[in-house]
Amino acid sequence: MTASFESIFKRIAPAADFCSFRFVEETAEQLSVQQNIAEPPKTSVDRGVMISVIDQGGFGYAATSDLSETGLREATRRAHDWAKLTAGNSVADYSTFAMPKLSGHYRSAVAQNPAALTKREKFEMLKQESANCKIDDRIVDWGASFWTTHTKQLYVTADGAMVEQEFDYMVPSLSVTAFDKGEAHTRSFGGRYNGFCQQGGFEILARSGFHGAGKQTAEEALAVLTAPNCPSGVMDVILMPDQMMLQIHESIGHPLELDRILGDERNFAGTSFVTLDMFGKYQYGSDLLNVTYDPTMHHQFASFAFDDDGAAAKKEFIIEHGMLKRPLGGTISQARAGMEGVANSRACAWNRAPIDRMANLNIEPGTASLDDMIASIDNGVIMRTNLSWSIDDSRNKFQFGCEMGHVIKNGKLGHIVKNPNYRGISATFWRSLAMVGGISTQEVMGTPYCGKGEPNQVIRVGHASPACKFAGIDVFGGEG
Repeated sequence: MTASFESIFKRIAPAADFCSFRFVEETAEQLSVQQNIAEPPKTSVDRGVMISVIDQGGFGYAATSDLSETGLREATRRAHDWAKLTAGNSVADYSTFAMPKLSGHYRSAVAQNPAALTKREKFEMLKQESANCKIDDRIVDWGASFWTTHTKQLYVTADGAMVEQEFDYMVPSLSVTAFDKGEAHTRSFGGRYNGFCQQGGFEILARSGFHGAGKQTAEEALAVLTAPNCPSGVMDVILMPDQMMLQIHESIGHPLELDRILGDERNFAGTSFVTLDMFGKYQYGSDLLNVTYDPTMHHQFASFAFDDDGAAAKKEFIIEHGMLKRPLGGTISQARAGMEGVANSRACAWNRAPIDRMANLNIEPGTASLDDMIASIDNGVIMRTNLSWSIDDSRNKFQFGCEMGHVIKNGKLGHIVKNPNYRGISATFWRSLAMVGGISTQEVMGTPYCGKGEPNQVIRVGHASPACKFAGIDVFGGEG
């Protein structure tokens, strides 16, 4: 495919300032067992090409699933026409931007290839965990699933860049719902949006603790069902990694997307409380807050060597010792803003143009143990696994809820509570960060469902985080 694609590209690339072809092929399989019954497997194959053209300062693109030379030539013509039509009418003169001209490759590390297992073997794994969920008559719904995806990408430009990348993704999922006396509570493995998603093969099941999760998740669902509501008041909070994932995503990731700061999302998903003049001088969090953009962690969900504009990806500090350093902005947004960003220009599919997206956005581990954090709290709560979220249009004021909590009294871990919620303001919340857990508390997590843009793009994002303690947080329960 690579040789024939390059050959066609050389024949049909227009005389323009810049032209790129991005081929994407994605093959996915979803297997589910619901209440011990196997559901029909779902398989899909999606492939196509995005052509981007810069000419005379204008920018145009077009996509096609017709991979014949005729189809590619027609899409190239449309992209070039759009570039000429937008010349002089765009937010910037795109001909002044130096697009990356690099070559290289990337491949996900896979220890246990999903293709080595039959569908029957995969369904048997799911059925075993599903059967382990039904431990009580109050368990009224339960299910488990595997979602595996193999993606091939080829990016070439008229001036000689060529990037080949292959990705293998796996998303295990399991949830249990308990019901009694008119009340229902669901407990999920890694979160209802599949938080244990990573790159790799079936070794991800062992890495995430999927084997044996059915019984444990059911026991926790029953415990939450009979637990009292979380107390309300101002207190210290420990957020575990499966909640930190959402906290990072919503109140650091989205506010720091450079195209959002520049106003590109204003009419769809809001703006950001962050402004360009904050970088390099704004204290985003306490001295303990160190946030990295890290596409190099080999098994994290959004790892890659090059973004979808061909820029080389490397680990960068976004926030260091609480100080805001750089935005999440790719090549074009960096040129528009006149500042350095990162290689995070990404598209969710062949028929979407790259925009500024989170990739792997992580909090660097500290030195505290979970026991240290618990012992330091006189009155507080541990919260696990995101359940609900709400954040304003500037990604500033928020409130989040979790599936389960444990109270802490006088440095001791207490009973389970249900409906633990907390609220805060992004601009001040991170300054309350009081302790950061060490590597032993870290989990590598992510989401396949980060939405942004018009037309909407749903993309994969990774978040690795240790447990973290925040001081003096406004907490409220289900009756608060």
